[in-house]
Amino acid sequence: MAKITASVYTSHVPAIGAALDLGKQDEPYWQPLFKGYDFSKAWEKANKPDVVFLVFNDHATAFSLDMIPTFAIGTAASYQPADEGWGPRPVPTVYGHPELAAHIAQSVIQDDFDLTIVNRMDVDHGLTVPLSLMFGQPEQWPCKVIPFAVNVVQYPVPSGNRCFQIGKAIRKAIESFDEDLNVQIWGTGGMSHQLQGPRAGLINKDWDNRFLDRLIAEPAELAQVPHIEYVREAGSEGIELVMWLIARGAMSDVAGTGPAPKVAHRFFHVPASNTAVGHLILENQ
Repeated sequence: MAKITASVYTSHVPAIGAALDLGKQDEPYWQPLFKGYDFSKAWEKANKPDVVFLVFNDHATAFSLDMIPTFAIGTAASYQPADEGWGPRPVPTVYGHPELAAHIAQSVIQDDFDLTIVNRMDVDHGLTVPLSLMFGQPEQWPCKVIPFAVNVVQYPVPSGNRCFQIGKAIRKAIESFDEDLNVQIWGTGGMSHQLQGPRAGLINKDWDNRFLDRLIAEPAELAQVPHIEYVREAGSEGIELVMWLIARGAMSDVAGTGPAPKVAHRFFHVPASNTAVGHLILENQ
């Protein structure tokens, strides 16, 4: 059967992708950030997944104000890097796993969660930047990817608890798939940042690190934090952190089938552009 072996959490700042694409990794501003992912790239080589279930948010590329799904699962065979206004990132095509994606959709919808099925879409920096951070700049991504888009752009957005609960349903779906697959689930976005208004540039290091502590040690309690606290403490775009609760909800300790996960790596850096960057790798035991 398929098995979730680990969850990965990382910010998906667009400027990180631009720095990589323009070869700025060794510049003084960017070097400390990319150094924080050296362990992660080595870890991925040693723990290579067959499939990454990647939770991200679209930035008005695949979806627009004309259609805003709360949760959307990609079931296509492939996804092209999106043109976000300055041309597509020079990264490989993302190849999906339609069979597993369709199985997850069937299982999660039958568990009473409404998903939008997406058979064709381009994927923007929300998905490609995490892949670049974890896998570097290969000729081809080393695994299949199932995109799972969450609306954290246009209100109303899903609650942290709703995200945590759907993570549980995703774990159940993946681990009922009749194929021997090593699956990682990634939660991306955040951490604290605000892009507009009087508080533009807000970063709250203390709140971010408390969030990481609680995500590791008390995720069910963290899931009860209301959306207004994310906005107040982590900025208007800090709400992206609810997507991390989907990945955390899919871990075995939450399901009562294993002990607390092992923290393989933890990293926090300020700033990357105008955003705090957080990163965690949690291994199922």
